[in-house]
Amino acid sequence: GALLWGMETAESHSTFTCEPVGLRMCQDLPYNATFMPNLLNHYDQQTAALSMEPFHPMVNLQCSEDLRMFLCALYAPVCMEYGRVSMPCRALCHRAKRDCHKLMEMFGVAWPDETECSRFPDCDESYPRAVDLQTSANPTDISPMSVQRDFGFWCPRKLKMEPDLGYSFLGVRECSPPCPNMYFQRPELTFARYFIGVVSIVCLSATLFSFLTFLIDVTRFRYPERPIIFYAACYMMVSLVFFLGFLLEDRVACNAASPTQYRAATITQGSHNKACTLLFMVLYFFTMAGSVWWVILTITWFLAAVPKWGSEAIEKKALLFHTCAWGLPGCLTVALLALNKIEGDGVSGVCFVGLYDVTALRWFLLAPLCLNVAVGVALLLTGIVALNRVRMEIPLEKENQDKLVKFMIRIGVFSVLYLVPLLTVISCYLYEHSYRSVWETTWVQERCRDYHIPCPFQVKQTSRPDLALFLIKYLMMLVVGIPSVFWVGSKKTCFEWGTSTHASSTHLAILDEPDDPRHAGSVHSKTSYHGSLHRSRDGRYTPCSYRGGEERTLPRHDHLLSTHSSLHGLDAQSQHSSQCDLSVATPTLITHGTSFGRVTNNGDNGASA
Repeated sequence: GALLWGMETAESHSTFTCEPVGLRMCQDLPYNATFMPNLLNHYDQQTAALSMEPFHPMVNLQCSEDLRMFLCALYAPVCMEYGRVSMPCRALCHRAKRDCHKLMEMFGVAWPDETECSRFPDCDESYPRAVDLQTSANPTDISPMSVQRDFGFWCPRKLKMEPDLGYSFLGVRECSPPCPNMYFQRPELTFARYFIGVVSIVCLSATLFSFLTFLIDVTRFRYPERPIIFYAACYMMVSLVFFLGFLLEDRVACNAASPTQYRAATITQGSHNKACTLLFMVLYFFTMAGSVWWVILTITWFLAAVPKWGSEAIEKKALLFHTCAWGLPGCLTVALLALNKIEGDGVSGVCFVGLYDVTALRWFLLAPLCLNVAVGVALLLTGIVALNRVRMEIPLEKENQDKLVKFMIRIGVFSVLYLVPLLTVISCYLYEHSYRSVWETTWVQERCRDYHIPCPFQVKQTSRPDLALFLIKYLMMLVVGIPSVFWVGSKKTCFEWGTSTHASSTHLAILDEPDDPRHAGSVHSKTSYHGSLHRSRDGRYTPCSYRGGEERTLPRHDHLLSTHSSLHGLDAQSQHSSQCDLSVATPTLITHGTSFGRVTNNGDNGASA
């Protein structure tokens, strides 16, 4: 009776507890309860029975009186206290091998490597020994002939999944993490869920505002600053997915519990759940695309600052920018789908990558983000140094100096507002990457007895993750999209949102503006700041490039003097007809005292005032 310590019936088999011996060869032994996994790491008795089949002829022919007992000691060891396994003596092994090896050769059965006699304790007693049959009330009372060993992680029955789904947990296949989260309690998760929900709404509002501002006047944001708009659109989609995760709670990120199959709620993995796959694709794709668009933004600023490319020259590369920004994240997303690396997030309710798989975290999140930061920061610093040199060397008018300084400050502030959250996210991922194995071992140690799985053998370090770390990570993943508001936010934006007739009124204002030769002169410089400034009613200057036959050699740099080509947000027609090409609309002589100043009605149809 004592041997049936913790015994469960065969129908409700749970590993790592005592259970009745079911192997046909091992009936009618001095013991009738065994412990799985056995000494050969067979998960259950069915697996052990299949492995024992080749030995049946030798046992039936009774080549050795010790063979049957030796095999049962390996395949169905006597059940002892939790975590203790009794091994057969080396002498028993030697006798069985000596008596039966010739017969085994006749049947073509090899002596298994894992049953080499040198692996067993040096003693000569029958199995099971008397001490093995005495269960101890104190698990620490370990006899010299029994050993404690590290089984590694075995999947609890509650977390077992169907083989064809391709699940994996802690390196064990057909296993899934528990839902909603293995580290945090329900109250903590509820707080985290609402926290993420509120932040996602704030970020969604900010990025939506930025994107709609662009749609109201598409011509206002030209290269090199247009990537900010696509960057805002990417993080708008990211915040939308997190908001959906907040609404869906555990319905997508988790598989529901199945009490009839003794199965607990588990984390969704792979692409069999269509809703989870869709959330993952949108979230990962736009997270990566947003990061790439920031790099492209630094590239366009670099091109404007160092080789002095104009807005039109940069815009000619727009197709290449779009190919990189959408193509690279697309390839990574497809690769993750092919590798089946999708994982549900029990904290935020979305599906992402690298939440349980450290390898995927390393190569599909940390590597791309770190590469983007390195490239972006290098280009940004080079561009800022070049702009500063331009400011110091070129004798610009004071107002244009102020505009250049203001533009540089905006670049710097925007970059800091983007980099601080992104670097925080990368730091969180690095910390998580470093401590994940310790957290997992701690979790197994805390839950092993509840799940009836072997506890870790020797735990050197225990640690649990702090919820604040996860909250900071989600906060920074979302906040990274908000800086776009600071770029589009201005008096002009308020004016655009306030009225829909700005284009026509500004058009009339510029047509009625009298010539002012004092402020209409070109800004001449040796480093390609070509173009002239036209003063509008509010006293600001709108640069206008020379659009004559020299356009190919004199690229535009008005974007460096003014953050957008028209401070009144004209559409394309009003920009060219009212500012630059008045000669086309009105065949009159306009004199501004510039080197390009004479325009006649039969002129070159491109000279600019």
